[in-house]
Amino acid sequence: MTRKQWLGMGGVLAAGALAAVAQQQQQLMIWPVRGTREMVGAANNQEVEAGFRILMQGGNAIDAGVAATLAAAVTEQARFGLGGEMPLIVNMAGQKPMVVAGVGVAPKKASADFYAKRPAEPWERDGQKPPIPGQGMLAAITPGVFDGLMLALETYGTMSFAQVVAPAMDYAGQGFPIGEEFVSFIRGNQRLIELWPASKDLFLPGGAVPKRGEVFKVSPLANTFAELARAEKKARGNRAKKIRAVREYWGRGPVAKRMAAASEASGGLLTYDDLAGFKAEIEEPKTTTYRGYTIVKPGFWTQGPVMIEALNMLEGYDLKKMGHNSPEYLHTVVEAVKLAFADRDRHYGDPKFSKVPEATLLSKEYAAERRKLIDPARASMESRPGKVGPDGVAMPSGGGSSAGVQDTTCVNVVDRWGNVFNATPSGAWLPSVIAGDTGVPFSSRAQSFVMDAGHPNQIAPGKRPRVTLSPTLVLNPDGSPLLAMSTPGGDNQDQAMLQVLLNIIEFGMIPQEAVEAPRFQTEHFYASFAFHEFTPGKVNVELRMPREVIEGLKSLGHLVEVRGAWSNASAPTVILMRPGGVLDGGADPRRGRYIFGR
Repeated sequence: MTRKQWLGMGGVLAAGALAAVAQQQQQLMIWPVRGTREMVGAANNQEVEAGFRILMQGGNAIDAGVAATLAAAVTEQARFGLGGEMPLIVNMAGQKPMVVAGVGVAPKKASADFYAKRPAEPWERDGQKPPIPGQGMLAAITPGVFDGLMLALETYGTMSFAQVVAPAMDYAGQGFPIGEEFVSFIRGNQRLIELWPASKDLFLPGGAVPKRGEVFKVSPLANTFAELARAEKKARGNRAKKIRAVREYWGRGPVAKRMAAASEASGGLLTYDDLAGFKAEIEEPKTTTYRGYTIVKPGFWTQGPVMIEALNMLEGYDLKKMGHNSPEYLHTVVEAVKLAFADRDRHYGDPKFSKVPEATLLSKEYAAERRKLIDPARASMESRPGKVGPDGVAMPSGGGSSAGVQDTTCVNVVDRWGNVFNATPSGAWLPSVIAGDTGVPFSSRAQSFVMDAGHPNQIAPGKRPRVTLSPTLVLNPDGSPLLAMSTPGGDNQDQAMLQVLLNIIEFGMIPQEAVEAPRFQTEHFYASFAFHEFTPGKVNVELRMPREVIEGLKSLGHLVEVRGAWSNASAPTVILMRPGGVLDGGADPRRGRYIFGR
């Protein structure tokens, strides 16, 4: 079949794709969860229980979201730990949404020159030494998530630290049944974990990998939580001042001193001055409109604006007419995503250090010009960033492989008053170096920097790496919240959530249908981890895509790899706030997400 003949069959194939998705809708893996008062979405039942425990005690969405995230730092350390990072979107009822930037910075000793001359780590083989290590203390940045959580609690919450940390303290001190994924990650990283004494003591109790379902305790972290709660109790003043005392004890007090000592003992670059100098911040989000809705994302220190750029381009197409997951539809969305990623890879970085051309990249006019680059008959094979900002900016160096990144979790909460907590906590995943007796795992996010001179994301002291973390909030035309979602998945986060969002807005799916529908994942970008490799034209599709659709993508020039039926690397949780007060939840079965509402 020629390409011309294939394109001429678009209407028939679109109908076939729609029939396939209709069948998918009737065979949901998880039945929809709905409520009228409050809802919590997260990665496991302990996290959801922690959030709901706080809601039932009268806390608001921010109180509950902080509690759920702290519980995740105990029960989900395969993918997220308390030394990690977190962008958070907070939307208080009747107010504009704001972003809490809980992402740490590079140590003062971290420079491109240092990493260019560093010796190989014990686990790095010849030819497998990335510019910045993917594990260990040389990959660490300052912890960001805890101060971000406390800033959110202080500013938007109603409860004390002692109240919101209680569920996490219970799970850490009394233990919880460890899950299959956690056990699998410990077993898979055992060789590295054994290199670091505090990590070995925590993750290999008695020198052995825990068995799934065994009660697993994180006693050092329980002790640290208890210390912080005592600091709050001793502090004078109102609730906010007491929470600030917790932040001080963590960032400038005994916890920081012990973390700094652990870094020094492990050969790390982080010092007490680095830890004491970090503070989370609250800032305005980045936004666009799509079909009358407002899309809210964190800024250019994340990949969040990728979704904004893609939606601005896609708004110029009649996607609904193309048909859900038809070859024409998938080709158009993939090509828009590739252009948005090219801008991410060339132009995004910490705006405090680099002049990011934000206004241009977010504009509808720029998107209209970028849209012209999408060839309806041929997949692109080059990285094509827009010519904006400083000339001569280098692209990240490719080569090697970034395999092994464990990535991220998600926490979404809506309360009975209409407040929204929407976070993507990440970092300090396994294999992690535990900071001595604190129980806190260090992050390895420094690997997301690049080494190329002049690049906005080049590593520099005190600078935030450009992270993949990217919660999404959608507002109705009247400014009220419509949808909150976030997901793990590294570079895949925004392209996965883009597909879920289009499933809901363009094709009228309920959240559970939207998260379960088959997805693609392009790898046509410079990866955000370790070697920052570029894979031109590569697109992975799930086996549940109809065969004729897969063949259609191949005929358009895409380098298609068909993977497992539920293989997409992301797994969002979604809360849709319907008119009339109904909360409609979706939890992706790809990684066993959990959601509960009432």
